[in-house]
Amino acid sequence: MEYNELKAMNDDELLVKETDFRKEIFNLTIQKSTGSLENPKRIKAVKKDIARIKTILNERGGRQL
Repeated sequence: MEYNELKAMNDDELLVKETDFRKEIFNLTIQKSTGSLENPKRIKAVKKDIARIKTILNERGGRQL
């Protein structure tokens, strides 16, 4: 996701999005271990999205998981 899209969300939406991304990383890791992962670059992209969310929450002084 784009930084500006995440920045437009409120804290609760960001926390939900972070949880969704963490579930996605889990699923991608399972796919990687079974050899059925089609796009390995997606793991790195999702990790960056989580980092963006944490950065935004930290800038706002919001809560984190």
